[in-house]
Amino acid sequence: MHGLSKDHHQGLLLCFKIRHGIKLGVDGERINKYCKWFWQTYLKLHFSIEEEFVFPVLGRDDALVKQVLEEHKHLEELFHRQQSDYDYLRKIEHDLEAHIRFEERVLFNKIQDIATEQELDTIAKNHAGESSCAVWEDEFWR
Repeated sequence: MHGLSKDHHQGLLLCFKIRHGIKLGVDGERINKYCKWFWQTYLKLHFSIEEEFVFPVLGRDDALVKQVLEEHKHLEELFHRQQSDYDYLRKIEHDLEAHIRFEERVLFNKIQDIATEQELDTIAKNHAGESSCAVWEDEFWR
């Protein structure tokens, strides 16, 4: 689970970058371009790993799993919208941060409490392994 928590740190950095870009008055299209790249090259895979290897520990009928699966669907839809205004970007930032905080504070704790060593090993083995994002050429947040 440690590697997935590192992934969450990268997601929280995305939220920070969105907030800071807006604070600096950066054109929304520049911020959105980064968001789209982040989704495609990073977050999409993270969601897939969670859905395939982490959530089954609790089962698809678990209320918390149902909630996070709905949140994944919602976030995917957000990242695919063709918008770049600040309200839209704030929505991504807000909803992604809330999702990550929920997984870290509630869902992952429950999973760690009931997961077997074998299940935790399976999660670790199937995690992509790389927890840092590639360098983005337009560091609008600086």
